[in-house]
Amino acid sequence: MTEVLPKRITKEIERLMNDPAPGIKAVPFEDNLRYFDVVMAGPTQSPFQGGEFKLELFLPGGYPMEPPKVRFLTKIYHPNIDKLGRICLDILKDKWSPALQIRTVLLSIQALLSAPNPDDPLDNNVAQHWKDNEKDAIATAAAWTSQYALPGK
Repeated sequence: MTEVLPKRITKEIERLMNDPAPGIKAVPFEDNLRYFDVVMAGPTQSPFQGGEFKLELFLPGGYPMEPPKVRFLTKIYHPNIDKLGRICLDILKDKWSPALQIRTVLLSIQALLSAPNPDDPLDNNVAQHWKDNEKDAIATAAAWTSQYALPGK
């Protein structure tokens, strides 16, 4: 028996299906509509351009009063994303608001790819690399994108 979802989640799923955010595809699992497979295109003008990043998104029982859980499944070289794929983003933590939606969260993550913040890192080594030699860090991020995130990998 599948869980009956709150109307809000059903509406958000419908919107994601009928009006997907540019460069983001989020599809709920058939057997558990609280879990989503997400594929996010790397933003243009970023070292992640051309990449397709797989993420998982889960809506906990307390959603929308608590934020969704999101993590990268594709390896990525980014100061705000650690080796386990966890994401350092304020709206996934203390700045969460029930007014936000799945779509907003995914667009915010995509924006984070365009604008890494080494001053609020989750991976200190990557952040230090970004601060010490941004050009080299961006080259490393682009190389990882080619190695791990090209479509078909």
